[in-house]
Amino acid sequence: MDTVSECFDEVKNDCFKFIKSQETSKEKFKGKEKMLKSFLIPSCFWISSKAKNKHPFFLGLAGGQGTGKTTTSSILEIILKKYFNLNVFKISIDDFYKTRKERLNLSKKIHPLLMTRGVPGTHDINIMLEFFKKTKSRKFKSLKLPKFNKAIDDRCKKNQWYTLKKRPDVIIFEGWCVGAKAEKNVTLKKSINSMEKSKDTKLIWRKYVNNELKSKYKKLYDQLDCLIYLKAQSFSLLQKWRLIQEKKLWLKNKNKKTKNKIMTKEDVLSFMQTYQRVTQNMFKFAPKYASIIFNLNSDHQIKSAIYKNK
Repeated sequence: MDTVSECFDEVKNDCFKFIKSQETSKEKFKGKEKMLKSFLIPSCFWISSKAKNKHPFFLGLAGGQGTGKTTTSSILEIILKKYFNLNVFKISIDDFYKTRKERLNLSKKIHPLLMTRGVPGTHDINIMLEFFKKTKSRKFKSLKLPKFNKAIDDRCKKNQWYTLKKRPDVIIFEGWCVGAKAEKNVTLKKSINSMEKSKDTKLIWRKYVNNELKSKYKKLYDQLDCLIYLKAQSFSLLQKWRLIQEKKLWLKNKNKKTKNKIMTKEDVLSFMQTYQRVTQNMFKFAPKYASIIFNLNSDHQIKSAIYKNK
């Protein structure tokens, strides 16, 4: 029996159980076995071969909205823990969003669009840099890390934060803009959608976001040991997938307190315009510097994988 089959036999029940928890009655996951055997298990062998170090192995995982980052990163975590016996900690860049109050201050001080969470500049970069620094320290002690609740668009109370008690072997750091690089200033001039055209006429917002990528976020992303990039075929496909994602969020939060915070179709499409510039820039450039590229088909499945820096 080859090692991939051996690994599959050991992890399949846990992986399928997780996948089932992500399904709805209308949305079923297709091609589970192939995804595991052909793509995710081989990538875990690659990761585990790199992760034998004194420091945690920082694995960035990126992809546009709705590409399946949470599902992919969760399955990688299951396999690395169960078969490779690695101590894995997974967190999203989304958990490091600034609070509503902080974003409100930012929107008044710099530009109204910065009230909308998502783009570089709307995360608490200092907490992220501190998180990276502390987990690399030999004197590592337990660490509390924020948790964000998208349904209320604000950070959870501190008693709900993550507690990291032991220094991990692997840290999976996932998010739509993880590893994103700044644009050249000349390309910022042309508006790429109606939101930029009407709400960012003086280029203040897009220049601010780009400068954040050029400085603080570069400092953060330079510390990643590798980047896995989930590449969709187009931005319109991401919009379709993001709408499906929002529907699932609505089904999970059917109580009155959060229901009114779930986005309508118009809200989602408008919200995604704030993501469009950085996302399309990543379409173009992330495959050039990512360590592993998973190419996705229109059915949300991984159709091929490209490995670099082996």
